[in-house]
Amino acid sequence: MNCIKIVKDEDFGLKSVKFNNPKKRKGARGIVKRNDGKIAILYKSNMNEYKLPGGGIDNNEEPTNAFKREVLEETGCIITIEKELGTIVENKTHDNFTQTSYVYVGGVIEDKKELNLTEREKEEGAKLIWVMPSKALELIQKSMDNIKESKYENIYHSKFIILRDKTILEYYLKNK
Repeated sequence: MNCIKIVKDEDFGLKSVKFNNPKKRKGARGIVKRNDGKIAILYKSNMNEYKLPGGGIDNNEEPTNAFKREVLEETGCIITIEKELGTIVENKTHDNFTQTSYVYVGGVIEDKKELNLTEREKEEGAKLIWVMPSKALELIQKSMDNIKESKYENIYHSKFIILRDKTILEYYLKNK
């Protein structure tokens, strides 16, 4: 898989510090699209954050299966994976944390209209919205300037998520 981007501290005007045996995580995320051309994004109202569906890969789980599972939980949709976009890496040196996400495009096969959000997502005010990709990009970009901290995420961590998802969406729009 090609690497779409490595998001690093310098992208936010910060100087990277040396990793010291960083915590590593793998994730699966991406674009979920319906036949009408709209894509799914999660809006965390208590944080003013818009993000793409996705999350962590469980032990021994294939990235494609993790993406399908996360999409079902966060959107209520069963999808087919239409395209593999690549990977995106987040090197959060100030948190001593690195994450590699496998990025996909999925097409909705069935909408069960039932979300299975975590308690954390519920507390952060997560809501599913469907918008055209250009509108999603605008909303994600706008959240960079309006992000609020939650008890789970500090601003530093959230900005990585926003830039990661903005980069994924830009890459998708450029290569679809």
